Amino acid sequence: MKKYAIIVAGGTGSRMNSDVPKQFLLLNGKPVIIHTLQRFKTFDPRIGIIVVIHPDYRTTLHTMLSTYGFDDITVCEGGSTRFHSVKNGLMHISPFSGAIVGVHDAARPLVSNATLERCYTLALEKGNAIPVLSLSESLRQLNATGSHSVNRANYCLVQTPQCFNLQHALPAYEQAYTESFTDDAAVLEAFGQTIFLTEGNTENIKITHPTDMTIAEALYQLVL
Repeated sequence: MKKYAIIVAGGTGSRMNSDVPKQFLLLNGKPVIIHTLQRFKTFDPRIGIIVVIHPDYRTTLHTMLSTYGFDDITVCEGGSTRFHSVKNGLMHISPFSGAIVGVHDAARPLVSNATLERCYTLALEKGNAIPVLSLSESLRQLNATGSHSVNRANYCLVQTPQCFNLQHALPAYEQAYTESFTDDAAVLEAFGQTIFLTEGNTENIKITHPTDMTIAEALYQLVL
């Protein structure tokens, strides 16, 4: 079964308080997105990769890909939302390939090989798979009068890559967009599909705020 990865890299750096998008910041001397791409290529050297990028940074990305030897990667422009960006990426995969496609955040450079293996394998077996982590902290649910405690065992944290059989994903992405589509699993779920969970890895953080880079630098030394 052919594997693909759509790497969503549409950020512009607003929450990082930086002129440089988070996926281009240096982690251990290399851009974050390069670490992410290397994770997928190490997992499967034959994997097809599509990077979805903000149009303002397409030239910058092409320069980085050439510098680090990723000349076989497809680049396309993102849309106004994650939903539309992923939809653009799917257009670069043959609808007849019967592929398993993983959608991954460019700013998650520390996804483990084991997580990738679990996600793609389960998606092949069940049609989809998303990596999750159990919660270790207490939760409270907000309501009109204040808040109340909830059982954390009923909740989990969702990571990427979120992997799907292409034949299941394509019709789901023909739906009309709604704001409830916060991730790819929500898109397929709205189309009537049951979502299957697998274990993620704790190092697979999403770099979003400035402190996340410090954490990622420390985690990088632990996982490599």
